[in-house]
Amino acid sequence: MKSTNVNLTLFFGLLLIVLAGCGSSSTLGEKVKEPFSGSQYESNKRYWRAVGKGDSMDENIAKNKADLQAKKELAQQVETRMKVVTDQYLSETEVNNASELNDKFESLAREVTNTQIADIRKIGEEKYYDGEKYTVFIAYEIHKKQMLRFMKKKAKADAKMDKAQQKAIEDIIDRELSELED
Repeated sequence: MKSTNVNLTLFFGLLLIVLAGCGSSSTLGEKVKEPFSGSQYESNKRYWRAVGKGDSMDENIAKNKADLQAKKELAQQVETRMKVVTDQYLSETEVNNASELNDKFESLAREVTNTQIADIRKIGEEKYYDGEKYTVFIAYEIHKKQMLRFMKKKAKADAKMDKAQQKAIEDIIDRELSELED
C-alpha cells in the first residue's frame, strides 16, 4: 500500500512538473517586426527591391553596412534573373558559341551591377539608437525596365563584343522587356 501511495505521489509530481513546463513561454523569444517588411518592400513584376540592415557603434558605419547589404541583395537579384533568362534563351535557340555568349552576358550583368545600378531609388531609411549602438535599415528599389534598358545600352557600347553577341544579348533583353509589359 505504501509503495502505491509513493508511486501515485511521484506520478502526480512528475505530471505537475511536465504541465508547468508546457505552460512556460516560448524558447524562440518575442516576434519582432522590422522596418520595411511586408509585400510593398518585396520584389515584384515591376521592381527589384531589397532591404539592408546595419549595426555599429558609429552611425555612419551602420548606415554604410545597411546600404551595402541592400545594394548587394539587389545586384544578386539582377544577376540571378539575367542568368535564368540567358539560360532559357540559349536552350531555345541555336546559337554558335553559346557558352561564350553566356559568359559575355554574365560579365555584362556583373559589370553593370558592380559599377552602377541603374535607376536605383531609396524608398526608405530608418535609424535607431539603443544607447550603445546604431541600427540602420535602408530599402531600395530598381525599376526592372530601366535596368534592362541600361544593360542593353551598355551591351551596344561594349567594344569587347562582336555584332552577333551584341544582337543576341539585345534579343535576350528585348524578350525580358516584352514579358514585363504583359
